[in-house]
Amino acid sequence: MSTDSAAATGVLDVGADSAAARLALVVGRLNRLLRPSRSQLSPGLMMALSTIARQGPLRPSQLGRVEGVSAPSATRIIDELVRRDLAEKAPDPDDGRSFFVRATTAGEQAVLDARRERAEYAGALLDGLTDEESRLLLAALPALEHAAEGDLV
Repeated sequence: MSTDSAAATGVLDVGADSAAARLALVVGRLNRLLRPSRSQLSPGLMMALSTIARQGPLRPSQLGRVEGVSAPSATRIIDELVRRDLAEKAPDPDDGRSFFVRATTAGEQAVLDARRERAEYAGALLDGLTDEESRLLLAALPALEHAAEGDLV
């Protein structure tokens, strides 16, 4: 790709044509397109709430490991979710200094609503593809799901 065509397409030159760079770019764009717009939560809070709903009850340190944040940051996230009545704390019977967090019914519903909205947006994106593009994308889903599990990194 020439410098002019790279500038014209907005693509930076360093490895922009590699499969890894293309994947990173498209996943980032899709993530922004599929971000729920009706949610009152930031993407970080929604991700943490989703993790709590899926894997809870969790200690703050466990949430921190999953979300890639420090335990104090995880505690601040939890406190915000509790303040919004989307999560609740319970004492840790084995460690009086710690607690567990789990999603409330409202928190679980917020996660379901966000997933539904993302699925609606994804459906609209898929509707814009040709039959062949849809077939190829659907065939790639198992590999993308495997990669998303994080076992490869």
